[in-house]
Amino acid sequence: MTQAKSNGSGFGRREIEKALVASIRKLDPTYLLRTNIIMLIVEVTAVITGAMAIDPAAFHGLTTQPVWIYVALTVILLLTVWFATLAESISEVQGEARVDSLRRLEQDVQARKVVDGNIVVVPSKSLLPGDVVRLRPPEIVPRDGVVLEGTAYLDESLMTGESAPVVKKVGDSLIGGTTVTSDALVMRIVAESGRSYLDDMIKLVEGAQRPRSPNEISLNLLLIGLTGIFVLVVGTFLVLADSLGYIVDLAILLSFLVALMPTTVGGLLPAIGIAGITRVGRANVVAKSGKAVEAAGDVDTLILDKTGTITQGQRSVKRFVPLEGFTEADVAQAAFVASALDRTPEGRSVVEVATSLGQSLPLTPRILGGKAIEFSAETRLSGVELLSSFGSNPTRRPPLPTVAPEIAQGPVWKQLVEFEGSQKPERILKGAVDAVLPTASQVNKAELLWKSQEISKQGGTPLAVAVGPRIIGLIDLRDQLKPGIKGRLAAVQSTGIRTVMVTGDTEITARVIAAEAGISDVIAQAKPADKLTRVKQEQGLAHVVGVEGDGTNDAPALAKADVGIAMNSGTAAAREAANMIDLDSDPSKVTKVVETGKELLMTRGAITTFSVTNDVSKYFAIFPAMLPASAAAQKLNILQLHSPVTAILATMIFNAAVIPALIPLAFRGVKFRPEIPERTFIRNMLVYGLGGAVLPFIAIKGIDIVLTWVIH
Repeated sequence: MTQAKSNGSGFGRREIEKALVASIRKLDPTYLLRTNIIMLIVEVTAVITGAMAIDPAAFHGLTTQPVWIYVALTVILLLTVWFATLAESISEVQGEARVDSLRRLEQDVQARKVVDGNIVVVPSKSLLPGDVVRLRPPEIVPRDGVVLEGTAYLDESLMTGESAPVVKKVGDSLIGGTTVTSDALVMRIVAESGRSYLDDMIKLVEGAQRPRSPNEISLNLLLIGLTGIFVLVVGTFLVLADSLGYIVDLAILLSFLVALMPTTVGGLLPAIGIAGITRVGRANVVAKSGKAVEAAGDVDTLILDKTGTITQGQRSVKRFVPLEGFTEADVAQAAFVASALDRTPEGRSVVEVATSLGQSLPLTPRILGGKAIEFSAETRLSGVELLSSFGSNPTRRPPLPTVAPEIAQGPVWKQLVEFEGSQKPERILKGAVDAVLPTASQVNKAELLWKSQEISKQGGTPLAVAVGPRIIGLIDLRDQLKPGIKGRLAAVQSTGIRTVMVTGDTEITARVIAAEAGISDVIAQAKPADKLTRVKQEQGLAHVVGVEGDGTNDAPALAKADVGIAMNSGTAAAREAANMIDLDSDPSKVTKVVETGKELLMTRGAITTFSVTNDVSKYFAIFPAMLPASAAAQKLNILQLHSPVTAILATMIFNAAVIPALIPLAFRGVKFRPEIPERTFIRNMLVYGLGGAVLPFIAIKGIDIVLTWVIH
């Protein structure tokens, strides 16, 4: 691998050449017939004016101007079409540049492989899972792996788009193609050649398609309808002129038609859609279709998981809360045993806090040989089941370790001693209160519910701790909001989007966290099917729903939602069901996707508004100049354009120049602002509507003055 010098957003000589070649190929009339009827009409007009320049006599009196006029009109018309195809080609090449930069990262590099304690330099493609490699600045990580030794900073900007180096320490994952910027590491390869994170990214980006969305198709039909109206206007003008004995030049009349057609938005419409996908791609989200990006802009209900999206997803123990008859130490000891085989962040936190309080218990053979009870969304509890390893035969049972007197006299250790001599399986559990409660027969239910409610009111998640049939206390788990998530949610909600948080927490805890984050509604104590049920309910009320998820149980909701964003680290079922994939697996990025979708819709609306008002103004600007010379015509000719020829040439030049002038806006997009849609609409109408209405008068008059001076 070699480090690419561009993240795919830059535009070098190679990209320019590709865009130019592609734009010329797109001038093919058969391509325009399939993709852009308006530009096809412009191209046909250019062919007619070109034929008039070559052989004016063949048009039987429909030519009244010098040949150079027809040549000039032909060139301007062809440039108009070419600017449109160029805009589309640049958009496509920008998207392809992302793949090209990733492919450059796939090139083979030399890796310092550790073999029997010695360093052997080998090609990265020869590395196998399990191989150990040493890295130092400015070496490139040869393949996906994990850190075995050391701590260092890595540049992951080409993968994630984040410019700041990321610190990596023992146990952290490394992405092939990233660069070590400081210190040194020892890593173990975990991915086979061709099956790395980078390979997955390339396949996803290459597989992204951009079929035209329903809104884009509808807008195209509207533009074609407007074009049909202008054809009727021009046709009527031709008939009227003929009945009055006024000779109309065919090239001038056809150019007048092109000037009235919505060529600006017609030329930029494909580029706007492709640019929307590209902007989402810069956030490391692969949109499988343009429809997904557009739908993101229409989302008015956003269903979000709490953990990892709204909160950091690393809940830690704040305190142990005993029930009457037990102590904090008793609860800490029982929680320690229940978490001994738990590899989740919460389980590790319990072990760490209990150990720091001096309440860790010896891990007896029966505990270590016990069966781990894994947490699941259905059961909402975890722990350990102590199996009968030695039975009641004392000769087969090893002696228990010696513990401090205060621990030996405690109820937890006594219960464990009883378990050690028992022939039946016994369980030590921790989990949601309503999940653990049915498993216990000895509990002060009123006290348990009261204390769990107090924890919930403070924004904590209460976990009940049970030793055999007895619930002895609670664990107060706390999770923190993700940095900046409150502001991002507020920005999204300010546009009228309603947010719904899905969590397995109790209703009280969920409401407290929702209030902190500014969430509109919650689904508490949720099971996997609840997310899909809510999606169906919201869609039944005519809402456009966005969902994010990563598990197989999320797949039905992702498939049903209008916008389904799957985490790349999630299951294959989730990625297949979704119409977007977040390569960084950052659930909070869903808000960025929604903002980009809104920018796409706002950009399309702004350029459409500009184009339509622009066309109306052009009609009033040049139509009077084309009328037969008379006092009435002069009164209508408010711009006092010199002649029909200069008027039409000035308009056609302006018409062609507007498209490249608006290409940066089409690519960059109208910036999203956290405000109500009505305010956005009014501002865009004032800026783009009024601007589109005024600009033609100024520009056409200015160009007319220059042309008059040049010609005369």
